[in-house]
Amino acid sequence: MTLGRSARPSAGQGASAPDACSVRFDSAGVSAYGTAARALFWIAVEQAGPWGRNAATESHLPVEVGRQLDEQCTRRGGRLALLRAPGPHPDVHHGGGRTAYLAFSGPRPWLLVAREVTLDALASVDLDALAAGDSAGVRASLPQAVAAEPVLLVCTNGRRDVCCAVRGRPVALGAADATPGRVWESSHTGGHRFAPTGVLLPFGATLARLDTELCVDVLAAAGDGHLPARALGPRHDRGRSALEPAAQAAESWVRVEHDVTDLTALATTGPDAGGRCTVRHRDGRSWTVTAERAAAAAAGLPESCGKPAVPVVAWRVSG
Repeated sequence: MTLGRSARPSAGQGASAPDACSVRFDSAGVSAYGTAARALFWIAVEQAGPWGRNAATESHLPVEVGRQLDEQCTRRGGRLALLRAPGPHPDVHHGGGRTAYLAFSGPRPWLLVAREVTLDALASVDLDALAAGDSAGVRASLPQAVAAEPVLLVCTNGRRDVCCAVRGRPVALGAADATPGRVWESSHTGGHRFAPTGVLLPFGATLARLDTELCVDVLAAAGDGHLPARALGPRHDRGRSALEPAAQAAESWVRVEHDVTDLTALATTGPDAGGRCTVRHRDGRSWTVTAERAAAAAAGLPESCGKPAVPVVAWRVSG
């Protein structure tokens, strides 16, 4: 499958320098399959103001709070993200309550939101229940949390990589204008070489090379638990965060080959020792898919701006 190739920004993107990592990966048409950062669950916490490279401990969030939340999420297979409303970010401290999302991205995903929540209340969240997908247990530990419609986190952490700020912030702002309250700027979600990137919660569906129109389409389809058809394929679909990379690639391949937009229709297991994954549809269909790492057609490219070029590998998928 061939990716569309363009070094120019899509509608709603900012323009990076020609040698920026995401521009070069885009121009080379490198597949995004199997590149979603691993996370079975997510805690996404509003934190205004600037973020450093490691946002959890380099922001106006109290350092020890950020460190503990990050470590406790990671230990259980989850991920912490910091959020900001799209727009200007003056260097101010966040006082009082804040918005927080708690998402389970495994089987039967769900999303809760707590508004005007305090850091003390967040510290009491039952993370074991969250990691187990037990929404009742989570709500018992944070009674103010209520069910929420899907939200899109667009990475804009420029201190991690400039592509995320230059290309991601215009996308986040445009999408937020079109879908108020459902788009947030996010700290690092992995894969800045595919910027602008985003994560759709609660599904953990991780997307590459976003533009404003695609974000709006993603959120419209997500209300029914789907992705838009144009988000499928190796240009945009990085995979679901709950799966390991080979399984992400295998599932993404099945989605585009068999027109499966339903985000909860597929269950993917593997890979086995031969790199084979089994992808099952709830309607009874199943596919055996082989995913293996192989050198991409592109020569060496920098995976982050300012870093030296490295050999490019991507998932080669067949079924």
